[in-house]
Amino acid sequence: MADSTQAQAGARVLDVAALGKRVALPSGELTILDDVGFHVERGDTVAIVGASGSGKSTLLSLLAGLDVPTSGEVVLDGQPLSTLDEDGRAQVRAEKVGFVFQNFQLLPSLTALENVMLPLELRGDADVREPAEEVLREVGLGERLGHYPRQLSGGEQQRVALARAFVTGPSLLFADEPTGNLDTHTGEHVIELLFAMNANAGTTLVLVTHDDHLAARCRRVLRLDGGRLVAGA
Repeated sequence: MADSTQAQAGARVLDVAALGKRVALPSGELTILDDVGFHVERGDTVAIVGASGSGKSTLLSLLAGLDVPTSGEVVLDGQPLSTLDEDGRAQVRAEKVGFVFQNFQLLPSLTALENVMLPLELRGDADVREPAEEVLREVGLGERLGHYPRQLSGGEQQRVALARAFVTGPSLLFADEPTGNLDTHTGEHVIELLFAMNANAGTTLVLVTHDDHLAARCRRVLRLDGGRLVAGA
């Protein structure tokens, strides 16, 4: 499989060192993450687990450069994110990162096809329609290209989100509770599709989940407790 072969190559796509996130509250400083460090090999599959409030989603935001840490460093595909401004981090995401969210985050005014074309357009690609159509056919939505999100079921919307995430050929895919808004049967179908597409593309997958069954599908599991990494580093 592509994921195991690439993981064995030993190239790191993500390096995290002494990462911390603290926020000031009227009652004092709140530590959300404290001295978190690990690395992810190219082609690996990694689950981040922990109780609600353990810092999972905050960690994912820091890894993707959507937020900035109070301390420590994230190096994404060789690029230290701390050396970049907001525009620079956005450029790295556009070139290297795909996202799948619990609530899909599709633009309601765009069709399924237009939602998938959007990241290619933002990247400045000349050809956006053909690759978008191809990946939508891959997720089984070739007959739903012109449908708007409101005309699609939850499972179909998440499949559009998967197509949007993979269409740019990202080095790294971040998934935040990708089945959180789906029933069990639909969620299992989406996860099978996610792992199949990830293996075929040789993408590195980092997902946040509260589902131990889903986490067990990943090669590595990182467990957070009270903002600290307690297992899997």
